[in-house]
Amino acid sequence: MTFDPQELGQSSSDLAAILQELRKRAGLSGVQLARRVSMSQSKISKIETGRVIPSLVDVELILRALDAPLDLVAHVTALARLANTEWQDARALRRKGLDRKQIELATLERSTIRFRYFLPTMITGLLATPEYVRASLAPFPGDHTKAIAKKLERQDVLYESSKQFSFILTEQACRWPLVPAQAMAMQIDRLVSVSRLPNVRIGVIPMAGHMPWAPLNVFTVYDESLAIVEVSTGALVFRDPRDVQDYLDEFLTFEGYALWGENARVKMGGWADHFRDISQDF
Repeated sequence: MTFDPQELGQSSSDLAAILQELRKRAGLSGVQLARRVSMSQSKISKIETGRVIPSLVDVELILRALDAPLDLVAHVTALARLANTEWQDARALRRKGLDRKQIELATLERSTIRFRYFLPTMITGLLATPEYVRASLAPFPGDHTKAIAKKLERQDVLYESSKQFSFILTEQACRWPLVPAQAMAMQIDRLVSVSRLPNVRIGVIPMAGHMPWAPLNVFTVYDESLAIVEVSTGALVFRDPRDVQDYLDEFLTFEGYALWGENARVKMGGWADHFRDISQDF
């Protein structure tokens, strides 16, 4: 399915209106429909007024209960998929200020218990040194002092013992020379250090052996309820359980190819030593 960013904002209200119209055409009250689909009447009301976005499963149950025409089922299901997907435009985020995005992420992190990060290209802010954070924002114009400070403040969440973190990084992500060699060595040393926290797992996938599965995008799964997929021009936010489960399954696949614990630390230590050797040659 192709996502048109312009459609994502409109799909929720369109979905609510169509579901309400289908119920009325079927001659059912909200109470009667609620009984047929084993939902509360208040949930049906919130769905039809757009205050609650139904999952794909909710929509399928409603469509079956209303005996919706086949030609409408595909259209309504597509709307439900769009309604459960949000597009975050990178240019718009930069115009608002990158520090605002850091505040939004901090709010999301406060309400999340289980984090899963798949990082095939570069190191995420929660694991980054100050120099690496500065370098990651350097290509974008403007003063990033506040954004850098907020990024570094967010790292405190790693030390909350009630939360669990799993990071998978490819060798490319760990070794991409975003900063000078000595700074890269310090950055990888930080990965090793953070991996020793009791609530943090860091796995690395070396560029060796046979890898029958090719990574496409950076993504993060928050608990089992939300997945954020990053691309060059922005991010897609998926809330439908089926989409989130797809990313959980993908994470599990890569988990099986990663080195963990002491094996990962030994591998990362070798990469850090390589950068230290390079820095001494100059």
